[in-house]
Amino acid sequence: MYDAKKPEDEPSPGAIFLEFLRLGLTSFGGPVAHLGYFREAFVRRLGWMEEGAYADLVALCQFLPGPTSSQVGMGVGYEKAGLPGAIAAFVAFTLPSALVMAGLGLGLASGIGIDAGLVGGLALVAVAVVAEAVRGMAGSLATTRFTSGLAVAAAAAALLLPFALTQIGIIAAAALIGLALAPDRPPTVPAGVAAPGSRRLGIAALVLFALLLAALPMLASQSSIAALAAPFYQAGALVFGGGHVVLPLLERGVVGTGMIAPESFIAGYGAAQAMPGPLFSLAAFLGATAAMPGPWSGALIATLALFAPGFLLVIGVLPFWRRLAGFGPARRALTGVNAAVVGILAAALYDPVFTTAVHAPHDLALAIVAWGLLAVARWPAWLVVILGAAAGFAHPFA
Repeated sequence: MYDAKKPEDEPSPGAIFLEFLRLGLTSFGGPVAHLGYFREAFVRRLGWMEEGAYADLVALCQFLPGPTSSQVGMGVGYEKAGLPGAIAAFVAFTLPSALVMAGLGLGLASGIGIDAGLVGGLALVAVAVVAEAVRGMAGSLATTRFTSGLAVAAAAAALLLPFALTQIGIIAAAALIGLALAPDRPPTVPAGVAAPGSRRLGIAALVLFALLLAALPMLASQSSIAALAAPFYQAGALVFGGGHVVLPLLERGVVGTGMIAPESFIAGYGAAQAMPGPLFSLAAFLGATAAMPGPWSGALIATLALFAPGFLLVIGVLPFWRRLAGFGPARRALTGVNAAVVGILAAALYDPVFTTAVHAPHDLALAIVAWGLLAVARWPAWLVVILGAAAGFAHPFA
């Protein structure tokens, strides 16, 4: 059952900022791993959300264009402390990696390589984090023959059809199947609990999203700021799945136009793999390299432009999503969607998380030990991250 909290019991924007700053410093492994870290922090450790409410938020962000894991973080902040909470979550989670990537783009860290063993150790910790997230979510969201079968089918489809739009198709199909076949379930959040934000604010955010998408390209010839922001905003508004999926759109927007050299783009992409937090922080590197109008201002403009569409969509849609989720047919659809999310996460556990990280028996051994520390010993994820990085540095896991 949902345990409603008094307003004074909810975390403040400052508390949200500190929690997401910790995650921004320790959440290695990409967007799928981030969802595991978030679940560990906000469902299991802090109790800010119940499993079903967290899964509903993940399902919504899977539907929306933009960086899925960052949008989930924004949604958590918005649920807990409104617009200031969403801003605090975004800034804190993005700031560490964005600062490092901007510094790399400026050449402040030129000549300093990233240790391959350390990166490999972090990737193996990500295997453990995602595996524990799959186990935990399956234990709550795929417990019947119907939901378990749907999760298995979703995982198989995601593995057999590894295309950008497959994930959206799987979720849409699961929603229809759930609507037709799933039994009704109690609301994840009771009807008496207010939706975050307001419909007026949501409509304003959606209007601003559309206006910027139309206006920035038209202003690009008149302003260096708009010229830099336009390709990043378009990429953030049109990509589904986030993370690696945004790279082709960004490449066409900044390399294809001659704004950034191909070698610089690839170098930034390689560095972003070793960063905690969102892969979208690559924008800070690219903006600093483009130096329009200046290196630091370019990094800030590019980062805000790439994340802005996803932020506006979360603020715009979340108030309506809560109301929609209160209807019985919508809850049946969400039963199917939540099971499909478990399957999609399980498929991602194999590819790209497992296939990228595990290349030898000692790789798998470290991943299993890390999972045991998380799931059995109940060690905090940040400590397992540190130990995995140290193990990778001492013995190359790459």
